[in-house]
Amino acid sequence: MSVRTRLKEFTGDWSGTNRLWLSPDEPARESATSASAALAAGGACLIITYTWADLGQPQDGILLVRIASEPGFLDMVWFDSWHTGGEFMTFHGEEDRDGHLSARGSYSAPPGPDWGWRILLADNPDGSLQIQMVNISPEGDEALAVDARYTRAA
Repeated sequence: MSVRTRLKEFTGDWSGTNRLWLSPDEPARESATSASAALAAGGACLIITYTWADLGQPQDGILLVRIASEPGFLDMVWFDSWHTGGEFMTFHGEEDRDGHLSARGSYSAPPGPDWGWRILLADNPDGSLQIQMVNISPEGDEALAVDARYTRAA
């Protein structure tokens, strides 16, 4: 299945649970989350808007997924009221071996070197949607930072 065709699988309204880890050694912070996903630009772009909360404070964000000109490749742009510090984050990736859409970007962490961030979108066999985000240290160590799991809203 082409990545363009896969984007259609994500469209619709979703609700679920968001889990946020500030550190791998700390328990996850959980909140309710909702998302809405629609195709744009002739089906070449998926726009996901979502809401969640941290410590009772409402948060929201947007994730754009664009099919790149090379078959199988994609780009993402992410902006979140809590995570991205008022900046757009850009990502480049592809459909992975498991059929998930996965892209990687980076962010600055002065005074040290940049850190990596990976976003994975999965439409699971049970019909659920998963948005997973992984923080990647300059040394390449990975830690789960966000795991949002959704079911289709009625």
